[in-house]
Amino acid sequence: MSEQTQQNNTFALSVLTTLFFMMGFITCMNDILIPHLKEIFKLSYTQAMLIQFCFFAAYAVMSIPMGKLVEKLGYKNGVIGGFLIASVGCLLFYPAAGSHSYPIFLGALFILASGIVLLQVAGNPYVTLLAKPGKESATLTLIQAFNSLATMIAPPLGAMLIFVDATASEAERISSVQIPYLGLAGFLILLAVVVKMLHLPDARKIAEEETEHNHDGKTSVWQYKHMVLGALGIFCYVGAEVAIGSLMINVLEATAGLSHTTGAFYLSVYWGGAMVGRFIGSAMMNKIQPSKYLAFNAVAATTLIIIAIMAGGGFITMWSLLLIGFFNSIMFPTIFSLATKGLGKFTGAASGIICTAIVGGAIVPVVQGFFADNIGLLVSFFVPVLCYLYILFFAAKGHKADEKTA
Repeated sequence: MSEQTQQNNTFALSVLTTLFFMMGFITCMNDILIPHLKEIFKLSYTQAMLIQFCFFAAYAVMSIPMGKLVEKLGYKNGVIGGFLIASVGCLLFYPAAGSHSYPIFLGALFILASGIVLLQVAGNPYVTLLAKPGKESATLTLIQAFNSLATMIAPPLGAMLIFVDATASEAERISSVQIPYLGLAGFLILLAVVVKMLHLPDARKIAEEETEHNHDGKTSVWQYKHMVLGALGIFCYVGAEVAIGSLMINVLEATAGLSHTTGAFYLSVYWGGAMVGRFIGSAMMNKIQPSKYLAFNAVAATTLIIIAIMAGGGFITMWSLLLIGFFNSIMFPTIFSLATKGLGKFTGAASGIICTAIVGGAIVPVVQGFFADNIGLLVSFFVPVLCYLYILFFAAKGHKADEKTA
């Protein structure tokens, strides 16, 4: 890779940090919507988790079509399209709030999420293809640290903008979401215009060169076992992270007596831990094998949940769950980069498949919500434990599934 090419790639990677920031901010705003709309519409935990279900179900429905779209239009145009579709979803929050209808809120979330899906499908492989060879995990982890910065900022800012006084009428509480999401829509449109004006490299050429260099004889992306196992890893990771974040405010309210607003502040600690962990992890993975670092973090997250459940509430439970954010930090970028390693021209298609697995964020929270309603809030955290145990398997063995035939 020439020095000029590397400079161009560095500039492109800098631009992509904005993309990851916005994905994190918008996704984490769901954690504010859940307790807000749960109270307004008098929802059960299972019903409230339909917010995450509709948002993350978009990954199941739209990821593979978006992957094909990126292959045809290129990664840059995929990013632009993602910003524009997401802006439409944000704009629809205005009529959704005006109609006072929970189902219309869910529909707006699905459209918003479809834009985020396109950003994910285009953005993640764009980063790994532009990164220096051998530094894919570290580079994606570093850039996703800005995604975590957004998730740390979103809870307190979202709470300030959306949560209203307890004496406010139902109409006032519902309409409080309108202005924040109109602002997000405007910013997303601005980002689409800025990216359109910039000259960014075409990563499809890099992918084709990698395929020619590998000579592995593969004719389909599905022939890569480590990709399939990695997709399952993403399902488990996103499911666990979203489920824990979605129920965090309710756990803090039930076990520590905190209000929604105070709980939102502590929720930022959970997401802030992921930011710190990604900055540290991007440096550590220059010295430690990414798969080993992933395995360590999976064990740590599992241990913390078990401690939280056994403590039965209070200070120990609260901080055990909050600290999981730190160990979640490097999981998505590391699993993604390990799952797409060596895929060359199949990278775009693989990204579509892997991003489909983000539907774990729709399914796992609803499953945990069901158990929270039926066996208890804290005990229901056995669900993310199972997710982290699978991630441990992928880190130890799954990512090496194709090495014997490579």
